[in-house]
Amino acid sequence: MDKHNTKTALVTGSASGLGYELALLLAKDNYNLILIDIDSVKLEQAKININKTYQTKIEILARDLYVVNIAQEIYNHVTNTEIDVIINNAGFGLFGTFHDTDWERESEMLHLHIITTTHLIKLFLPDMVKRGSGRILNLSSLAAFQSGPLMALYYASKSYLLSFSQAIANELKGTGVTVTVLCPGPTRTAFQDLVSEGCNKNKIAFNMACPKEVATYGYKAMHNGRVVAIPGLFNKFLSILPRMLTRNRTTKIVRQIQDKNRDS
Repeated sequence: MDKHNTKTALVTGSASGLGYELALLLAKDNYNLILIDIDSVKLEQAKININKTYQTKIEILARDLYVVNIAQEIYNHVTNTEIDVIINNAGFGLFGTFHDTDWERESEMLHLHIITTTHLIKLFLPDMVKRGSGRILNLSSLAAFQSGPLMALYYASKSYLLSFSQAIANELKGTGVTVTVLCPGPTRTAFQDLVSEGCNKNKIAFNMACPKEVATYGYKAMHNGRVVAIPGLFNKFLSILPRMLTRNRTTKIVRQIQDKNRDS
């Protein structure tokens, strides 16, 4: 790893959770950082905390990543900086039946997970290909491998990220640019607090992973050029379960788990 701070990484959703842990790993490896998050207060604190240990250059951008054309605004803002690593981590989930949930919030989630993430890659990827180097890490989920009643759009958006990442990773073979999609199971982050609205506060307490461990696993997978990274043997097993059972059966199983979480 270059020790002279000549490389720069852009990380979305980096004020806390997995994004923050990934930013720490990048700082340890002497990357300059561009940290983006909606929470300006936590973002500033994240910068302070990272610089307590690592004296890397950090720029923070407080942005709503579900705003239309926000990716273009970010690209224009950093246009004079070579971006060597992009980590698309920002995201949130909604719990409830589709006919009851709020469309405005759902459209923001879809724009964030799908449009903004895709647009950021669309803008920065040609520069990476031209240079012949670059790494992209997209945060999907174990949810990507099956349908998810009571979190229908969240599961669907994560399936998109998995499919899209695998496709462009294949297209980029031989270019020097790699794409990795990280698909963790439940992880103890602020995401769980957001999703817990409308369901039990202790939702998904089983198989809950530590964000530091998940981030380290995903970071190593990214630098090793792996395409799909699923941390944990049990999660790997769950990811192949839909191949062993019918999609209808796995959907029913997910619904039973979600109902239990909501009613318990």
